Amino acid sequence: MLAKRVIPCLDVHAGQVTRGVQFGRAEAGELRNVGDPVELAVRYNEQGADEMVFFDITASAFGRQTMVAVIERTAERCFMPLTVGGGIRSVEDIHAMLMAGADKVSINSAALSNPELIRAGAEKFGSQCIVVSIDARRVGEARWEVFAHGGRKATGLDAVEWAVEAVGLGAGEIVLNSIDADGTKSGFDLEVTRRVSEAVEVPVVASGGAGTLEHMAEVLIQGRADAVLAASIFHFGDYTVHDVKVFLAARGIEVRL
Repeated sequence: MLAKRVIPCLDVHAGQVTRGVQFGRAEAGELRNVGDPVELAVRYNEQGADEMVFFDITASAFGRQTMVAVIERTAERCFMPLTVGGGIRSVEDIHAMLMAGADKVSINSAALSNPELIRAGAEKFGSQCIVVSIDARRVGEARWEVFAHGGRKATGLDAVEWAVEAVGLGAGEIVLNSIDADGTKSGFDLEVTRRVSEAVEVPVVASGGAGTLEHMAEVLIQGRADAVLAASIFHFGDYTVHDVKVFLAARGIEVRL
């Protein structure tokens, strides 16, 4: 059995880590400043994080240059794999982030508007480098719709079907974000996580809703996720990465301690 991964997530706005609830917007003053992304990454590296995910929520040309600098500085000080997403719109953007020190690049809205970007990225850099991030909101009984542009634009696409299509195009991993649960600490959406995990043959990272150690175990067992991603519970000191891993190991879940 492959070890389950515990992955802290850093949402970076204008060079600082921020945190909101249900995809709160920076321009509306809905984000809370958390700190310097490199210092936080070093802290989580020391706690035993399996990977680190950076999301550039500035998504501008200036923001991309800032994120390149963040990735370069982090790669110099940390030895865990780094994934970066947000504002990635071309093969050139993917290349720039990989050259800065990222191991994987996560694409979301650009993949929706141009699915061939997934294929092009996978062919040039390998599927292991291409992550497709899906922001999903429940819109009915057993149906989740994909939203673009930070959860603000409905696409009409079914989240499970889009995950299958993305993998078919070459995505090597899916990050599944529950818009409904994001930042609420009320638990992951176990049903959509399980449905996506059963539909694709690549790893699925569950995101959105982590509030307790039990939530982490639930989504790995009941949701059949391969990894769990969290932000608030780590940033605000509720738990350390090591706390999570010790708890999961005690539940019989294979982790790297």
